This record gives sequence, structure tokens and C-alpha cells, in this order.
Amino acid sequence: MRFDFFALVSALAAYAASAAHTSKGLHPLHAAHSNAASSTTLPSTRRRILPPHTLVGYWHNFANPSGRTFPLRDISPDWDVIVVAFGTSVGGGRVTFQVDAEAGTEAEFIADIATLQGRNKTVVLSLGGQDGAVSLANAVETTAFVDTVSTLLVKFGFDGLDLDLETGISQNLPIVTNLITAVKQIKQRVGSDDAFYLSMAPEHPYVQGGAGSYGSIWGAYLPIIDGLRDHLTQIHVQYYNNGGFVYTDGRMLQEGTVDCLVGGSLMLINGFETNYGNGWRFEGLRPDQVSFGVPSGAQAAGRGFVTPDTVRNALTCLAQGVGCDTVRPSDPFPTFRGVMTWSINWDKYDRFGFSRPARAALDGLPQVDHVGSSDKKVVKKPTATFIPIAKPVATAAPAQAKNCGGCDNCYFAPTFACFSGWTKAQCRSVSTFTWCGGQD
Repeated sequence: MRFDFFALVSALAAYAASAAHTSKGLHPLHAAHSNAASSTTLPSTRRRILPPHTLVGYWHNFANPSGRTFPLRDISPDWDVIVVAFGTSVGGGRVTFQVDAEAGTEAEFIADIATLQGRNKTVVLSLGGQDGAVSLANAVETTAFVDTVSTLLVKFGFDGLDLDLETGISQNLPIVTNLITAVKQIKQRVGSDDAFYLSMAPEHPYVQGGAGSYGSIWGAYLPIIDGLRDHLTQIHVQYYNNGGFVYTDGRMLQEGTVDCLVGGSLMLINGFETNYGNGWRFEGLRPDQVSFGVPSGAQAAGRGFVTPDTVRNALTCLAQGVGCDTVRPSDPFPTFRGVMTWSINWDKYDRFGFSRPARAALDGLPQVDHVGSSDKKVVKKPTATFIPIAKPVATAAPAQAKNCGGCDNCYFAPTFACFSGWTKAQCRSVSTFTWCGGQD
């Protein structure tokens, strides 16, 4: 989708080898800047009610083949949530943010955020980027992270945070627990239950991938989601750039299809067993906490492109039970939250070919009352019985290049996924992957 977030520490290296995204990706909170990190609290907050169904877009604070960036005030009114990409790590858990000159001065940028909020838009900061590898290995780094991020939120007036963890995440590392702790502390410091927006945008191998296998990258995001579920506004998994995933009935659902968007969303709402049915159970989220993430156009991602009809049918299937393909909810979820895309900039480049039909599709859904974080969580039973799949057997040697599907790095044949930027050791750590990069 986009330039890599937060490329975290991996199980095989001190820091994640980030597969940086390229152009083919992915209550106003105003206060004077405080020099004392411990004083970065908001003088006042008010609850911002999200629309029943939201259109979320990433605005990149840098130039790429879609063109130079542009001021926030010029963003189309069709967007409900604007995610500013990205904050930058400067080491030791500290995060900074510098406004691109094409977006205006810092003062103009802050004023633009206030303008958008005055239009009832939500504006949040996404941490990371190509140079955004963050280490939260200990209490000192975690404190620095909380202090610097809190200061940025208050200084610029952001409504909250977006966590876009991608490649290199593994389970049982200090950063997972420390990140959960840090986000809770940031929320306590600068917001409240009603006035702090928190979103997540993991790639699907880190979420739904945990159903078919649990270890290494597969399902590595699930403990973070689980640890922050009571604080989560919405999660919009990226259903692109990674091939397909194993659904709860054993089928492979491919990106770019209604079944993929519906099936992935149902797994988040209904919950699912990890590790071929032999692991722990991830309990479902509320439907209003779940959206799906897709690229805004053919140039915005490497694969997983969707048509307006695909987006509309997936939405009506989930919210109304119509327009489904082979995967359908047992009962519709009229509070299903909506759609996320990379990116606002690419959509503008493509003459709003994504946002306008997506906005119309969202507006055509049942406009039910907003479900707040204090409402009772809705947990539905899975629509299909989970069918355990035989565990993969590691091959003695990597497949020859002719079996690599054109990939010259780490290859997963069932979904034709090519994981660029991986080392041989990382690739070999997953028995179902094939190393196609030669000797290193």
C-alpha cells in the first residue's frame, strides 16, 4: 500500500528488515505545544461522532508518482477520516513529524487540521514510514515514545493515532506488550474514551494469516488487536499486495474479490481459531470496529485492485446481506464501519475514480446510530465450521527458480505472494515459503 510503517523488530533480527512501500502501496484536539512531555495534555476535548459508515484515506506527506502532495484543506469532502502518513522515528523510541513544504507551513498545516475538524472530519497521525522503524525494547524507549507522540498529537491537534504495523512483526517480543502499554498511556494523557481515535491497518498475513498458521509473521498482529480492542475505533486490514489467505472453511480467498473483503471482515467480527484450529481463539470485534482496506486504483498497489462494483457489493453483503458471492454473513451487520484506501493522493491523481463511487456506496447503506465504545460487544458465531488443515511439511531444499512464479525473493506459491526485502533466513523460517533469491 504505502511506505512501510513502524517496521518493527523481527524474530530473526534486532530490527525488522522493512519491505518499504513505494508508490505502489499501500472533538478538535487543539492546544499550545508544551515543552514538558509530562504536560502534554489537552486543555479541552469534545466527543466527535463518526458517521455510521466511514470513508478512510491516507494522505501522504511526500511526493511520489501520483505527484507532489498538497494542503489538507484541498482534500475532497467525500473523506470522513484523513490519515496523515507518516510520523518518523529518530531512534530510542522517539517520533517526530515534519510538514512537507508543498502542504504549507507548519502553522498552515495546523490551521488546515482545524478547518477539516470544523467540517466534522477526523484527522489522525499514522506513525512510521520508510524510515519509521521503531524500537520499544524497554521502559526507557517506551516512555520516550509516549512523550514524543503525545507532544505531536497536542501540537498539531490530531484526533488520534493510526498504527500501521507491517513486515517484520513476530510474536513474544517486548515491543508488542510495550506498544499496547504505550498506546493506553498516550490515550490517557491526551484524550479520553470519547475523544481519542485509534485505528490499525495491518496487512492480512498478520491477521487472517493466523488461521492457517500461527508463528513468525502469521497472525502476529492478533495479540496487539486483542490487547487494544477496548480502545480501538476501527481496524482496516490491507487486502492487497499479498495474494490470498485461508478462510475458516479451508478455502483460499484471493485479493480483489468480494469474497476476500467479506470473508476477511467476517473473520474479524466472528472471531476464529488460530494455527489450523489447534491454537488460541481470537474473539470477534464489534461490526462498527471493522472496515476493509483496498487500493484506490491500479497504480496505487501492486495487486488486489478492486472495481467500484466489488466495493459496493462487499459493503451491501456485509451490511444488508445482498450482493454477496460465495461467502456471506449468517446475519447482516448494518453497523459495519466502511472502507479504507491508499490513498487520497492517488485518488486525486485518478480524478476521484475511487472516492466518489465509494462515497455513494457508503451513503446507500442503512444509516444506523453510531455504536460507541461503551456499548456491548457483538460476537457472532462463525458462519462455517472451521476445518483444520494439515500442517505444512517443510521441504528439504527450496524450489527451483521455475517454481517461483517470477518472484526473485521469498515466495508463497498458494497465493503467488512475493515478499521483497526478506533475507534467506527469514524466508526459511516459514516452512511453506520458498526462497527464490539465490545464495546470499
